[in-house]
Amino acid sequence: MLLIAGVFMQGQDVRVAEVNFEGANRTKISFIKNLVNLEEGMVLDSVLMNRDILRLKRLPSISHAYYKVSSMPNETCEVKYVIEENFTLIPFANLFSSSNDNFAFRIGLQEFNSFGRNITLGAFYQYDNYSSFGLSVRAPYLFSNKLGLALNYNDFTTLEPVFFQDDTADYKYSNTGFELLGLYELNFKNRMELGFSFFTEDYQYIEGATSAGVPLSLNVDKHLFKFIYDFNSLDYFYHYLEGFRSQLNLQYVGSTNSNLPEFLIGFNDFTYFKRIGDRGNWANRLRLGLASNVDSPFAPFTVDNNLNIRGVGNTIDRGTGMVVLNTEYRQTLIDKNKFVLQGNVFVDGGTWRNPAGGFDDLLKSENLRIYPGVGLRFLHKRIFNAIFRIDYGYGITKDGDNGIVFGIGQYF
Repeated sequence: MLLIAGVFMQGQDVRVAEVNFEGANRTKISFIKNLVNLEEGMVLDSVLMNRDILRLKRLPSISHAYYKVSSMPNETCEVKYVIEENFTLIPFANLFSSSNDNFAFRIGLQEFNSFGRNITLGAFYQYDNYSSFGLSVRAPYLFSNKLGLALNYNDFTTLEPVFFQDDTADYKYSNTGFELLGLYELNFKNRMELGFSFFTEDYQYIEGATSAGVPLSLNVDKHLFKFIYDFNSLDYFYHYLEGFRSQLNLQYVGSTNSNLPEFLIGFNDFTYFKRIGDRGNWANRLRLGLASNVDSPFAPFTVDNNLNIRGVGNTIDRGTGMVVLNTEYRQTLIDKNKFVLQGNVFVDGGTWRNPAGGFDDLLKSENLRIYPGVGLRFLHKRIFNAIFRIDYGYGITKDGDNGIVFGIGQYF
């Protein structure tokens, strides 16, 4: 929303005499000034100001923003950026189950605007047969308006199925380690992350099939190098999205044990959003992934409720390649001052390459899973990511399952 007083600037080089900010209560003005490109003394530039507004709306602390231009003497003007802030201390919960899975959940707390500088501090606790926890810090503008860092520590323990020779075994799986990432914003639409992690993976056999080639216990020290490239041309209007985004994630994982060999892995998320009328939003995500095609029961890509296919179950299969498409239509049913109720219909579909298999695995019907479904979204316009979702997916391909997936935030 742009409010411009009069038409005094038309055909003139009007100079900006003052740049002010309104509505920033918890977010520090000094932080915002460092992010926007408009400065006093510059020629009034609506393209630059629109880009500043979109950059502000991408911040977790800001739900909406617009500018006002007011005339001043001597062909000058005042530009005021008006900000509507989010509440940013947010508890979250992910609850998931299917018809043949145990109930599992993750709860946590995140502050997205620590110290008024959009630094995210977070912690979580997860129960998925065993207890897990994690801590995280993400400060994308810690050193400048382009350079920051992220630090994560995780101690995961879950019950993981391991697939081999048409049989399945259950292992107690633990992953403990830390990750450090450098964050750099190249320009308005492009940013990158580069970093490493050290962690230990531990597998302990619980029950199920066994094989001479698959150990009953493993404890392996690993290291990982990660590169992320994010192209983001999305436009935001509260909970509505419009535009295209591409997120590339490349990793090299080194290992000290041949049973869990080193491998390369890469995947890209392509997302596209389209506004449909005043209350509709069409959302799409295409995920393409490929990893080193090692013959291992511990393949990196999984088929899982919370990652790719709603209703399929918790880690029901693994592979070394994947193609997943999620498409859904979100319709706003109720839109009050702060509260929004959305309904959605979706189709999640995907296929996987088996460990040591060929690319033709992606075309085989036994590897294809298609799950249509419906869901609800309960949103709060003034609390960042305050979207409580409920989705029910029903499998229509061979041996399809069904289940309900709960969570905080849109699925994608």
